[in-house]
Amino acid sequence: MPPEPDQRLFFLLQRAAHALRLAADRRCLAAAGVTTAQLGALFAVQDQPGLTQQKLARTLGLRQSAVTALVGRLTDAGLVAKSAHPQEHRAVVLELTDAGSAALRDAGPEINRFNAEIRNLLGDDGFAQAAAALHKLAHWHSESGHRSG
Repeated sequence: MPPEPDQRLFFLLQRAAHALRLAADRRCLAAAGVTTAQLGALFAVQDQPGLTQQKLARTLGLRQSAVTALVGRLTDAGLVAKSAHPQEHRAVVLELTDAGSAALRDAGPEINRFNAEIRNLLGDDGFAQAAAALHKLAHWHSESGHRSG
């Protein structure tokens, strides 16, 4: 009789996320010189023209201090440029540089390969079910009105 699957879902999610992040970071660093966290920020800047650091923090679900450090690394690497916001005195607008666009382009094939490997591991139905379940979990508190307290 096969062993019962581990019922510690949160632990399994943490472990899977950690393993996937390490593997994806290694591959994205090799392909494009950026981590998955940096790629997430680059995609957000690309997809939302006029994005401020505050809006980037909300988009990524990170604290403002973490985004300040992330944006600092991206600007130091020449992947993102900051400019004064036209209406908000203290805000800055983030823009993708040519190097940032190139990093996204270079990472694309590796991201596609990584997703294809996961799809192959889980099967098409399993991949779709996992994506739907993780989406629900990622938005559970914000959509359901649940609050921890």
